[in-house]
Amino acid sequence: MNDVLIRPLRFTADVDAMRAFLEALGLRSRIESERGGWVDMLTGRGMVALHDAAGSAMGGRPGQTSFTFEADEIDELKDRLEAAGFADATIWDEAYGRVLSITGPGGVELWIDERSKDLYGYKLHESRPDDRWSVTPYLTGVVPAAWLQVLELLGADATLRFGPADAEYAVRLDLSTTEDLDDVRRRLSGHQVTQTGEMLEIVDPDGQLLVVHG
Repeated sequence: MNDVLIRPLRFTADVDAMRAFLEALGLRSRIESERGGWVDMLTGRGMVALHDAAGSAMGGRPGQTSFTFEADEIDELKDRLEAAGFADATIWDEAYGRVLSITGPGGVELWIDERSKDLYGYKLHESRPDDRWSVTPYLTGVVPAAWLQVLELLGADATLRFGPADAEYAVRLDLSTTEDLDDVRRRLSGHQVTQTGEMLEIVDPDGQLLVVHG
């Protein structure tokens, strides 16, 4: 099975601050651009990518999170998606590698980056992800069944959380962990953290709400 991971993409005003924040939570840096402005980070299940908003060709705003994926090989995925009715499945080349795009549920454009084997201009960190952590994005303005169907079609092993379907479409960067939340909270001195039951509500360096589910 083609290895497909969810990888929310955060456009940020300060890549270094967001990276330090996520590392304090328990994520591990994997690949970063030698010129700065990009880093992707691992958990036991799923990834998070950070992109400098000022350098974004897509017009990403600081604090905006997009829903993206990373896959081993996208040609086979394109065939699978076309057979399932995604007639607009398209592959093109970006500076960092190949990308597959489709129009997903509700007209949302979804990107699947092919895992690059050419790391020229990038630095690879030999990081072991913390298996206690996983990426569990929170989506609003979507029909859950349709999104779960896309995950199943892609073969992505992931958990999504859903908010009001009648709200504006948005992606919030949520995480889940089996680590003791008191230990997590102690690592976040200097950040605004509120604990409600088995959840930590945290204001991240972009001023956005990030929720850690215990």
